[in-house]
Amino acid sequence: MRDEGVAAGQDGTAPRRPVRVVLVDDQPLMTAGIRMILETDPGIRVVATAADGASGVAEARRTHPDLVCMDVEMPGVDGLEATRRLTSDPGLRCAVLMLTTFQREEYLVASLRAGACGYLLKNTPPERLIAAVHSAAAGDALVAPELTGALIRRALSGQAPSGDAAEPSLAAGPDDPVEVSPGVELTPRETDVLRLMAEGLSNGEIAARMVVGRATVKTHVSNVLMKLGVRDRVQAVVWAHRHGLAR
Repeated sequence: MRDEGVAAGQDGTAPRRPVRVVLVDDQPLMTAGIRMILETDPGIRVVATAADGASGVAEARRTHPDLVCMDVEMPGVDGLEATRRLTSDPGLRCAVLMLTTFQREEYLVASLRAGACGYLLKNTPPERLIAAVHSAAAGDALVAPELTGALIRRALSGQAPSGDAAEPSLAAGPDDPVEVSPGVELTPRETDVLRLMAEGLSNGEIAARMVVGRATVKTHVSNVLMKLGVRDRVQAVVWAHRHGLAR
């Protein structure tokens, strides 16, 4: 195993520790391909691999990674049960990102309920997969764009829309709160961030779109979650669709 050095920051001045990843997949060629993609980024280090859920949990407990990339269907202990074991283990603080070929709503919902921070398909472009690993390790929640609609439909099933959301006033400053729903006020910048979250963008992608720093976006996201009274990004996206803020 290579030494645990640090990767240079994007500005070349602030070294940071690479994101430590464990890959869990029962297909050796798939594992090798994903590893090759991730390790093209000096900010990612694959510290272990495993071919089933039980081994994946054992490797995570041994290496204490930042992130586990987990397949869903595997022999023995599957990815869902392994995810439950990882996220309920008080000795671990790793995030779990499901990475699978199955574009199935029931697997998505079960994964999120098991504690996974996201669900991506294996046909995700390499650059987006790398960005997703960084985002998931930083605490973002991610859902494959192909499945976002299904998740929203499930969340909104049987619930009538609560009415059109107000558009931010053109006269409002970037930090002036605007009522976007009864009892909920967001600044225009926070509203923009919420709309981009609803498009499935990560913090890094939102930062690039808005031409601001990633730390600024992270602050806006935290404020949005607090003001909406929701637990995570997935619930915020559901809220945005329910209240007419998603484009």
